[in-house]
Amino acid sequence: MQTAVGEGTEFAATGKDDKMKSWLWMVLLAALAVGACAEPPGPLAIRSATVADRGTIFVVRHLHKAQGDDPSLNSQGAEAAGRLAEMLAEKGIAAIFVTPTRRAMETAGPLAERLGVSVTPYDPRQPQALVAAADKVGGSLLIVGHSNTVHDLIGRFGATPPPPLEEQDYGTVFAIGPEGRLETFEIR
Repeated sequence: MQTAVGEGTEFAATGKDDKMKSWLWMVLLAALAVGACAEPPGPLAIRSATVADRGTIFVVRHLHKAQGDDPSLNSQGAEAAGRLAEMLAEKGIAAIFVTPTRRAMETAGPLAERLGVSVTPYDPRQPQALVAAADKVGGSLLIVGHSNTVHDLIGRFGATPPPPLEEQDYGTVFAIGPEGRLETFEIR
């Protein structure tokens, strides 16, 4: 009979013990495999619980804009903002976040007015602060961003982002469900 040492405990290695060791190794490997699939504790686990309790996150780039520094929406953009309000009016929007630009505020304006929900500005250079604020919202929410921020925001809210938007891309609404499923639809 041979004596082996494992984890500071001595055991005798016999035929029966070899079967027991094999069985223990299988149990240990199975436990490790299950543990590897589990979500780690900490902020990620807390965030996932929060996301599961929240409604849909609607992310849209501001709509068609006029020219100039901090431009307003043009007539096509203003019409589309009205249609966006109609599309989202019954979606349980509890909060609206926009960048502090005229075009973003005007994109959300008709919906905010229709629902009586205030528009909350956010700094597009601080997306983690937006995520933290959104995590506190009970219900669905609308976020109005820009062609260079929408892609990143979608990923930060748990969905696989589509390709980045181009300068001419307007009117696509990205809907991120509680489980991170992404759907898109066009403002018609």
